[in-house]
Amino acid sequence: MVRLMIAIILLWLLTACTTSVLAPTSQLVEKAIALELEQTQQQLNQQLDLNFQGFEIHRLSMTHRKPLTIQNLPTYRVQGTYNLTFKLPKRRLTQSQKPFEVYLQLQTEGKTWRLLVPEGSDKDSKSVWHSYFIQ
Repeated sequence: MVRLMIAIILLWLLTACTTSVLAPTSQLVEKAIALELEQTQQQLNQQLDLNFQGFEIHRLSMTHRKPLTIQNLPTYRVQGTYNLTFKLPKRRLTQSQKPFEVYLQLQTEGKTWRLLVPEGSDKDSKSVWHSYFIQ
């Protein structure tokens, strides 16, 4: 009976450690959001002739981290909120509690992550996904 309890506890600890090691960190999520914002910012600069001089992400809060598999690789759907400050030439524009949802995929070697962006609005595993390397 004691061996069974020890085996269960060890299995639980091993599973918990593995999941937490593979789960995306808040720094990784912030980089993914920044990557999406940079792409949007470039489009806005071109279309509206705005002079954005960068942005800052503050108070990132992850409320959900759901593991799933997309294209046979481990992926996390991460949701939460953050505060965003756009830097303009003469002022700063801040948006509070901005919701986000990102899909982060761990690559085969287990060392790098990619941001997955679904084509269109359908966000299931059968969608076409665009993949961006997160540095």
